[in-house]
Amino acid sequence: MTGDEIEVPKELREFMLEEAEETFLGQKNGAQKQYRYGNLHIREYDDKFLVHTDKIDPRVNPLGHLVHDAPEILIGIACGIFSGIHSVKSFSNNNSNKISLASILASSIMSGYLAYTTTKQIKKYLE
Repeated sequence: MTGDEIEVPKELREFMLEEAEETFLGQKNGAQKQYRYGNLHIREYDDKFLVHTDKIDPRVNPLGHLVHDAPEILIGIACGIFSGIHSVKSFSNNNSNKISLASILASSIMSGYLAYTTTKQIKKYLE
């Protein structure tokens, strides 16, 4: 996200959504729906819209959007993968494949989520 979000009253709905497309791309943050119009990311709530500008439109360049607008997602994925690889090496000598698989999956998910939330908080602090 670039800069702060702008709150737009619901009364301006027709103006806001004339050419915007509903999308699943982006974090909804409790919104009912979300839309994209170029680099604008619009979230619809009961009484308002929250709008911010992304550096890169994820419909045009998904990887570029992750790198520049949502690095916390990439960091979470990378940490989850790294944790999984490390866990596979650690559990490779274990006799119980079910316990190992469950442990690897849990470790990867927890590591990825922890990295994601930490990076998101750091990003929020720096904005």
